[in-house]
Amino acid sequence: MKVFNLRCADGHLFEGWFASEADFLDQNGRSLIACPLCGNHLVTRMPSAPRLNLSGAAEPEPTAHVVAKPAESDLQAMWLQAVQHVLAHTEDVGRRFAEEARRMHYGEIEHRGIRGQATAEERMALTEEGIEVMPLPLPAALQGPTH
Repeated sequence: MKVFNLRCADGHLFEGWFASEADFLDQNGRSLIACPLCGNHLVTRMPSAPRLNLSGAAEPEPTAHVVAKPAESDLQAMWLQAVQHVLAHTEDVGRRFAEEARRMHYGEIEHRGIRGQATAEERMALTEEGIEVMPLPLPAALQGPTH
């Protein structure tokens, strides 16, 4: 198996596992590869360094303490994890989102975690009523039924 670093046209980085480079080229040519965050099928292979297995080589000692900031791929993974957590711990009320949020706010029903769709006007009206809402863009890979 070959592991390739890939990037979609929107700049999201991810990796793919393929039997060979020819397998990657075939799948990419038939638009079978999609970005797990946005679903974009325009995918390019990023250059990567070869893996060298030098059994006797030692890691060089760092000369100064450097605080590393998270890589973009780490941030994407953390965001994806947060979205999956929200999906797992909330109820999808679909287009009834504004109605359900109001009913909870005014004490007509018990409070619970909900998610759904609301128009910009509905979100603005909810905010004006003192009901906090937050848009949560879902990556294409998580929209629709999950398995």
